[in-house]
Amino acid sequence: MSANLKYLSLGILVFQTTSLVLTMRYSRTLKEEGPRYLSSTAVVVAELLKIMACILLVYKDSKCSLRALNRILHDEILNKPMETLKLAIPSGIYTLQNNLLYVALSNLDAATYQVTYQLKILTTALFSVSMLSKKLGVYQWLSLVILMTGVAFVQWPSDSQELNSKELSAGSQFVGLMAVLTACFSSGFAGVYFEKILKETKQSVWIRNIQLGFFGSIFGLMGVYVYDGELVSKNGFFQGYNRLTWIVVVLQALGGLVIAAVIKYADNILKGFATSLSIILSTLISYFWLQDFVPTRASQVAQR
Repeated sequence: MSANLKYLSLGILVFQTTSLVLTMRYSRTLKEEGPRYLSSTAVVVAELLKIMACILLVYKDSKCSLRALNRILHDEILNKPMETLKLAIPSGIYTLQNNLLYVALSNLDAATYQVTYQLKILTTALFSVSMLSKKLGVYQWLSLVILMTGVAFVQWPSDSQELNSKELSAGSQFVGLMAVLTACFSSGFAGVYFEKILKETKQSVWIRNIQLGFFGSIFGLMGVYVYDGELVSKNGFFQGYNRLTWIVVVLQALGGLVIAAVIKYADNILKGFATSLSIILSTLISYFWLQDFVPTRASQVAQR
């Protein structure tokens, strides 16, 4: 049973990662009449959906008893304010990261984004060494160097990129690159910080995700008010939302749940394999379907 759950969670992770990148990229570059949906509001809605899903999972684990669910939420969240507050730091960083991913995919093609975003493996390793005192072997450090080389190849300028940059990008590629690099550092720190909290406490992953979602919703609403307050007051919170937007929001909410399941039932090696498969699928679909990625010799070497 556990083996089936392991491969099921990994399969869903491949589907979720690939689908989210491609649909988010398509939704941010699709030209339609009227205002485009606000990424800040999409992040908030995704956090709220994640909270609802985690509450349902806790309800299921408590044998579908509302009394037991209320007791668990009260004991694990309200009665442990300091434990809950620990999640404010990674939650704020995750909220920033989710907003940056929308910026990145508004300015980069899906394949370039996917490969460049894998620098989070390097930042995660560095934060793991410094914060969790983990030790990496020679081959692990060598793999990180190869990763950095691959990302450098992907970002290496070429004639075809110069010809297609005007047509394929909705904005500056430099802005997209800076957004994804910042997301890599925030992802590495928040992920290691979250892992440290999980190992130091006995609370379930679902309870921790509820706490993350709670603070994420607060930080997200603050971002909506600061950056898009005027647009929301003028056109509404759900301006520009359509079926594709809701698919993006649901996939983003699903991501937090899938990662939790992978941590519980699989391991980091299989998770890395699933991510690599997702990169290949994203590249193929980006080239043949979205037609916003033109492979060069440098990018072909990097993706090998």
